[in-house]
Amino acid sequence: MKACWPAPERNKEPILAQLRRVLPASGTLLEVASGSGQHAVYFSEQLPSWTWIPSDIDPDNLASIAAYCADHRGENLRAPLRLDVRSDDWGVPALDAVFNANMIHIAPWSCCIALLHGVARYLRPGGVFVLYGPFRVAGTHTAESNARFDEKLREQNERWGVRDVEEVVQHAASVGLAFSERVAMPANNQTLVFHAGPHVQTLAPRRQS
Repeated sequence: MKACWPAPERNKEPILAQLRRVLPASGTLLEVASGSGQHAVYFSEQLPSWTWIPSDIDPDNLASIAAYCADHRGENLRAPLRLDVRSDDWGVPALDAVFNANMIHIAPWSCCIALLHGVARYLRPGGVFVLYGPFRVAGTHTAESNARFDEKLREQNERWGVRDVEEVVQHAASVGLAFSERVAMPANNQTLVFHAGPHVQTLAPRRQS
């Protein structure tokens, strides 16, 4: 049964604009933690030259993704993959890109570390990693609403919470993922872009037009 969540419907267009800007013309992309599958089907339709591999660990999410895949008319959307980022074997080929949205703040920090290690293992040299969600910058929330959200997350699970951009960038660099840019997005979210290979690092945000 298809799930339809408000957040993917709201943010799919702004995220698509960034994907179109930073991704190469074609390739194979793994979406980690695809959730309902709304992003996977929409982005694969809008980026037909990309082979899109959706994934998740939750059975209900995997069922929803499969339902969206069944209705997809193109041939570039793969069947959903059950993926635990903490696994040493993700069961995917060498990748040209990885995309992840709204996962690392609702998972233990160890899952963020595992995500970065996995991305570094499977990305081809020069491959792109796009990470979307709320972040703190220089230890400060970018909006009061994010501070309240962070507090609620930590009340729900003490291992959850909005992460610091700098800490994510530092750990990414330690596994060979070079930080390229931070893009300020609607609803006080951010898009972080990394590449597998040496790139100039800067935390200055690019403002979305």
